[in-house]
Amino acid sequence: MGLEFYNLSHRFGFQNPNWPYFQDTKIERIHYMAKSGVLSQRITTTMHATTHIDAPAHVVQGTPFIDEVPLPHFFGTGIVVSIPKKKWEPITGEDLEKACGHAIRKGDVLIINTGWHHDYEDGDYFAYCPGLVPSAGEWMVEKGVKVVGHDTQANDHPLATAIGPQRNGPLLPHLEQEYKEWSGGNDWKDDFPEWEPVHNILFKNGILGIENVGGDLDAVTGKRCTFAFFPWNWDRGDGCIIRLVAMIDKSQNFRIDDGADF
Repeated sequence: MGLEFYNLSHRFGFQNPNWPYFQDTKIERIHYMAKSGVLSQRITTTMHATTHIDAPAHVVQGTPFIDEVPLPHFFGTGIVVSIPKKKWEPITGEDLEKACGHAIRKGDVLIINTGWHHDYEDGDYFAYCPGLVPSAGEWMVEKGVKVVGHDTQANDHPLATAIGPQRNGPLLPHLEQEYKEWSGGNDWKDDFPEWEPVHNILFKNGILGIENVGGDLDAVTGKRCTFAFFPWNWDRGDGCIIRLVAMIDKSQNFRIDDGADF
């Protein structure tokens, strides 16, 4: 075909890293060769494990479930941008404008590489990720981004989720004092007063979010690509594990068929 394919998904399977309150992924062989002459497996998982896409209904009541999102949202062109970040640093609208304001197009898929996909394991990755803050969500709405993906744990800063002081949190209460020391004396409730504000900004404006991007992300950073990331046709689904794939056509000889009768 002349196309180059790049896997931008983390592995899914036995002991894949998990958000702090998720049950472990379970994979059981129901049939196997010695028993049945075939292999069949049963999977018990949350759909918000590893690289996955959120349906708007995951956070905003009355918005589309994953099977209600039009198929063109799961395919399109866009860019992979480098915005290196360290522990707990915010990803802001100013960061995005500086990194790709000259290159972003209306309807683009925007993939953000902070470097944190290299630390994707149980533990520090989820607790200490950098994260999107409201100005970044507002920037995406203004620019007309279709989908955003990033190599961090959620479409928000971790301390704007239940990991920190929000909703059913804190899941990791020891972080309160650690954040106060890290920030120079700030109370995390003051710095993160809203529950998942970026999720809300994105989903209310029809922008989908891909969390935990990884794989060959570095290989396509700084490039314009075509992306595909189709979820299951899950009735009333709140999200879905995906295989996020970036495609590059250097020869420009590939074509999508025109649907003519054969």
